[in-house]
This record gives sequence, C-alpha cells and structure tokens, in this order.
Amino acid sequence: MIDFTDQSEAWQYLLDAMPDGVLIVDDDGCVTTVNQAICELSGYRAAELIGSTLDHLVPEETRVRHAGLVADFPQRVAGRGHGEHLDLALVHRDGHRLHVDIALSSITSGERRYTLAAVRDLGPLRRLEIERDESAEKFQLAFQNSMSPMIFADANDHIVTANTAFCELIGRPLDELVGHDSRHFTYPLDVGVTEQSLERVREHRASHERYVKRYLHRDGHVIVVEVARAAAYDDDGHLLYSVISERDITEERLLTAQLAHQALHDPLTGLANRNLIEDRLAQTRAKVARVGGYGAVLMLDLDDFKIVNDTHGHLIGDQLLIAVARRLEEVARTSDTLSRYGGDEFLYLVEGIHQAEQAGHVAERLLGALARPFNVLGITIEQRASVGVTIFDASTADDAPIVEEADLALYEAKRLGRGRYAVFAPPMRQYTMGRFDQLQELRRALAAGEIVMHFQPIVDAASEAIVGFEALMRWVHPTRGVIAPSEFLPLAESSDLIHELGALAIRDAVRAAADWANVGGRSPYVSINLSTRQFYDERLIALVGEAIAERGVEPDRIVFEVAERVALVDTNAAAATISALRDIGVGVAIDQFGAGLSSLAYLLHLKLQFVKIDQSFVRPTHGIGYNDALVGFIIAMGNQLGVSVLAEGVETPEQLGRLRDAGCTLSQGFLFSPAVPADEATALLEGSSWSPAQASRS
Repeated sequence: MIDFTDQSEAWQYLLDAMPDGVLIVDDDGCVTTVNQAICELSGYRAAELIGSTLDHLVPEETRVRHAGLVADFPQRVAGRGHGEHLDLALVHRDGHRLHVDIALSSITSGERRYTLAAVRDLGPLRRLEIERDESAEKFQLAFQNSMSPMIFADANDHIVTANTAFCELIGRPLDELVGHDSRHFTYPLDVGVTEQSLERVREHRASHERYVKRYLHRDGHVIVVEVARAAAYDDDGHLLYSVISERDITEERLLTAQLAHQALHDPLTGLANRNLIEDRLAQTRAKVARVGGYGAVLMLDLDDFKIVNDTHGHLIGDQLLIAVARRLEEVARTSDTLSRYGGDEFLYLVEGIHQAEQAGHVAERLLGALARPFNVLGITIEQRASVGVTIFDASTADDAPIVEEADLALYEAKRLGRGRYAVFAPPMRQYTMGRFDQLQELRRALAAGEIVMHFQPIVDAASEAIVGFEALMRWVHPTRGVIAPSEFLPLAESSDLIHELGALAIRDAVRAAADWANVGGRSPYVSINLSTRQFYDERLIALVGEAIAERGVEPDRIVFEVAERVALVDTNAAAATISALRDIGVGVAIDQFGAGLSSLAYLLHLKLQFVKIDQSFVRPTHGIGYNDALVGFIIAMGNQLGVSVLAEGVETPEQLGRLRDAGCTLSQGFLFSPAVPADEATALLEGSSWSPAQASRS
C-alpha cells in the first residue's frame, strides 16, 4: 500500500516524471503531494502548494461550486469504482486563467481517503479547436460569399454543396444540385469532359485540374466556363473530395471571337478581308497540289465607282459597297470565299472545280448579280463591274503570283470595254509592264504640247452648211505620227491624267469657239466630249465657267457630249450635272444614243438639247429598212421633245439621203470632213464657196 504522505526521493521522481500536473488532496481539502508539472502549470512552488487548500487556484466565482464538488466527490464515486473528469479553469499565479481538464480519482492509504487530481492544460487543444472552427467558418464564409461560382464535391463527384454564385450561374437552386453530378446541366457535346478530369485526379495524374466546358442555363442559353479542380486525398491516397471553382468566360470567349472576326473580316461589308482570303488561297493551292483539280481567283472591280463617291459622298458609296457585297453573296458558292480586297475591289476564291471553264461561269454569275439597278437610300444607281480571272492547278508554280495575275486580267477586261471578264494569259503581263511606260510617255507628251485638239465639222443635213465642230483629241507623236484617242484615252481614264487631258480639251475647244465668232459669216458651236470620270467630277462646273468667262464666248456655242453608257452609271447624278451645265447656258448632248437600248423616256428625265444617234444606226450591217424605221422613230421623238438630233458617222450620200428623208437635221462624218487641226477648220469656215460633200470626195 502506498503511503501518500511519503516524500521519498523515488516517489517524488515518479510523480515528476508524469506529463500532467498531479495534486493529492486529503479529506480536509489540503494538498499533501504535488509534482513538478503542476508547479509549472500553476506558477507556484511545491512548498507553496503543499498544506494549502486549492482556493487560490480556483476562480473566485466558482470557488463555492468547486468546494462542493470536492466534498461530494467520495460519495459520487463510491458506487462507480472510477473517477470523473471536470472541465474547469485554473488561476495562474500571475492572475491569468488556464483552461484545464481535471481527472479525479479516489484512493485510500490505510484508513484515510485521498483524492488524486491529474491536471491537463487544455489551452493548446482549445486553441487548435478554435483555430479549426475559425478556419471552417472562414472557409464557409469564403465559399458562400465568393463571387466565383464554387462546388464542394465528394469522391464520386456528387455535389455536397454549392455556393450562391454557382446556383445563379446555372439558374438552379441548391436543392436541385445536392447529391447529383454536373451531367444534367452540362451542354450535351461537353458531357465527358468533367468525367475525364475526375479520372485523372483519381489516378493521381493530377491533383489540380483546369479545363473549359459549357453548361446549359435553366433558361436554355449556353454558358462557357473555365473549371479549376483541387483534390484532397486520405493517407492511403484515395480521393476524399474536390473543391471546384468556376469562372464564367462566355463574354470573354464572345469578345475573343469578335476580335478574331474583326482581324479576318472587313468591318464595312462583313466579308473576309485580305488576310483571310490570302490564308484561304494558300490552303486551296496546297489542296489542289495534293488532290488535283483546279482553283481560280476572280478579282472584281466596280466600274466608275469613284464617280459615286465624288457625286454622292462616301456614305452612299459605302452603302453601295454593302449592297454589292450582299448581291455577290447571293450567288457565291458555299465552298468558295468572297472577300473585300480593298476599296471597291472584291476577290473571289473558287475551290473544287474540275474544268477550267467553270471559272468563267462563276465570273458570269458574279457579273449577272449586278445587272439590276441598286437603290441606295432612295438613289438609283446602275453599277457594273469588270472581272479578272486566273486559274491554277497542280502544275502551277508554288511562287506563281495568283492575285497579281487576276489583277492583270482585270486590267485587260477594263481595256476591252468594262462590264465583262477576262482570263489571264501570259501576254497580259507584258502589256501591263508596258502600260506604265506608256502612261509616263503620255504625261511627257502632254507637257510637251503633243496633245492637240482637232475639229470635225457638223453640218446642216439639208444645206450641208457648217453649224458646228466636234472637238476631238489627237496625240501628234514625234515618230509615230497622229495617234487616235482610242489608243491613249482608256489608259488616261485609268489614272488621274484624264482630268488634265479633259481640262486641256475644254480650254482649247472654248478658245476655238471664241476664235470662230463670225468667221465667214458663221459662229459655229463647238462640242466637247466628257469622259466618265470628268463628267462626274465635282470640279467640272467651275472649270467650264472659268473657261467661258476667260474667253468671253457665248455659252450657247458650247455643247458637252456624254456617252449614253456614262450617263446611265447614275441617272440622278447625271441629271444634276446636266442641270448645272444648263444653268451656265451650255448645251448637253447624249452621244452614242441607242447603243445601250435605253428608254427614250430618258430624254425627258435629262432634259437634253442634243442627241447623237449612234453610228451603228447610220451604217447598219443588215436590216436597213428596219433600221431606218428605228432612226425615224428616234428623230420624231426628238423633234416632239424639242431635242436636236445629230447623226454621226455619215460616210456616203446614200446614208445622208436616208437621214434627210427621216427628218434628221444635223450630220457629221467623213462624207463631209475628217477631224482637222484648228487652222484648217478656220479655213473651212472662211471658204465662201465651200461644198463639204464635194470637198470630202475630192
């Protein structure tokens, strides 16, 4: 039996070896024995504790309760045979309190009963519990209040809980989610993405996963999310749970797609841009080289489009480009690519054709799409185009400049008369290389005074007396002689040089009209041809007014001729230009009338003073009777509308006779005289006994 009053060294060593504090208290409540641990825990020395009661170790407010617990302890445990635990506070010597667990045991030594109290500091455990509780609370707060959608899922990926942000993300309440995986609100094509991620996590191939998938919101719209999964494992490496956070990237993906679209598409028309069409062309060339067949590139350029911008402004021009794009899309094949290559140029890539001739059919379809007039913000515009075509196959060299060849073919189409297509051929390259040199030579000729005006008489059909002259441009080349305008004006029309040539024609023609005032008793008018670009140039009216004012010529002795096809480019703009010219007092004539089979009602719309019948009606190749009926009808309509009718290209007396019979009042052609220099035209006027018909035959 142990004597608890024994203070031997061995006994004390045994007590001090115990990690918990030990107090042995007798029936009177006095401490008989202590160990080192209780001294360290309480801050008191052993001598201060032995013989004392425990009152000073117990908080004042609980001393009465503590005394009762100690007094009743022997009776409480007498029938149980084991002690009990008390969760109490202990007052340290310095006054701070410790949270302790006291294990009480009743022991007997001889006839005396003692109580052994084993005291354990619960502070570290309590702090750990508090920290754990606080961490759990913080996690819960962070989880629930996070703006990022989050899921807590078990080892089978069933949702244990989800925060408010996630519920709002997919439009479903929490009770619909708990206990289920994400398949029932995953976009059908993305089912399996999450499962693959879970499998990698289970196999320890990744403890952190990041992937993108799509969800279906309750209202049906699709949500794109970026998912981040963090996994937790037990000591054996088995998956316990996953914390999954999600980020809604729907708008981000949409913005990315928009930026990608903008980088590869024309902002005005929405068509593919230069970057995209060139990439598609590279792919098509590679495919043709690999599997055979043909590909083709068609470059389409709007004829006289600059006139639309100059006349109506860029707003109308832009709207016309959009309308053209929509027309072309209507006839484009789904396998092909249509792009706006720049300005008023469109590039069309043809894929998967088996015969080279098919490219021509595509070109005809594109041109046909523009046959109907366009109505742009209430303005009717006849817009035609020219197309250059180049075809390639597996034998085409890798470095062949496909787009450049289509561009060369486009120039050829324009040279042939516009509104048509041309297929690239190697000689076109040589022509284009010389074209630049020709343009430079033409500029030099203009500066050197080699560009001059010749004048062809216009006569009264009945009397054959000269009533006017048509001013016709000639290039007097130092080695090649006189060059007709058909050889150099189309070249000038493709550049700004046409404006300089047009200004020269107006100045020289007005000067000639001033010089011929009352020569030989006559004051003939002078007609001046206007090119397409010059007719629609906003500077035209001012230029005409200045030339007339400078020479002091009567405005009604100046007539401007515009080809029917030119006036049809934009009837509203043409009417405005003609009206402005009439306000100055000059006359306006439609040249080549009838060549475009336009309606005679056009005369009423434009309020013309002159109409020139196209020479194809004057010199018909067949059907003279039917042709004369048409000419007679045109002349009769002109007379009724007060419009003078002039027949051009008269070469024989027979032709002149038919025109007289039809009532034509004015004629012009080689029957009377070719175009001659100004001094020779003056001589014609001065000749008192001049007989133009006889002169032309002599």
